[in-house]
Amino acid sequence: MKLIVGLGNPGNKYAGTRHNIGFVVAGKLVDPLLGRPRVRKRFAGELAEAEYEGQRVAVLLPETFMNASGTSVRQAVDFYQVDPAGDELLVICDDMNLPVGRLRFRSGGSAGGQKGLADIATKLGSDQFSRLRFGIDRPPPPMEVVDFVLSRFSAQDRGVVDQATDVATEAVLQWVVHGIAFCMNRYNASAPPG
Repeated sequence: MKLIVGLGNPGNKYAGTRHNIGFVVAGKLVDPLLGRPRVRKRFAGELAEAEYEGQRVAVLLPETFMNASGTSVRQAVDFYQVDPAGDELLVICDDMNLPVGRLRFRSGGSAGGQKGLADIATKLGSDQFSRLRFGIDRPPPPMEVVDFVLSRFSAQDRGVVDQATDVATEAVLQWVVHGIAFCMNRYNASAPPG
């Protein structure tokens, strides 16, 4: 089983914000690419299960709010008996340290200030799980970080973001088939689209 988790905050208030880019990428996986699987409420989130290229895949969107994502992820990891360090878990999240649209796969490591990743690491007892970081850039001074991550992308960035979410969706499917090392080699050196 491959467990893919898209991080974000639930509710219309947060739809389309920078912090919800994990929801956007994971949502693109659920609909056309995995054959419109049935989405249901499970593990304190929305869950879809499907098969892709012979692999069982579950896509989870935690509804616990970003900073408490670990609760939902832990429930799913335990249920599916997924080995987070064994290339069976991929978490998709925003990253302020990357330019808009830049993608970076990592096989583990620090949360880098991303509180959803930090909570998952705490709940799993390890930071050794794969993640796909999606660049959202840094806030312009004097804007506060919280206001920035909860803001929407500018019209100028929108085209880059749309292209990058398409690339990220393809990249996640490559992870399902080929794993994290393949994806790090293929996608980490790429410049953002646009």
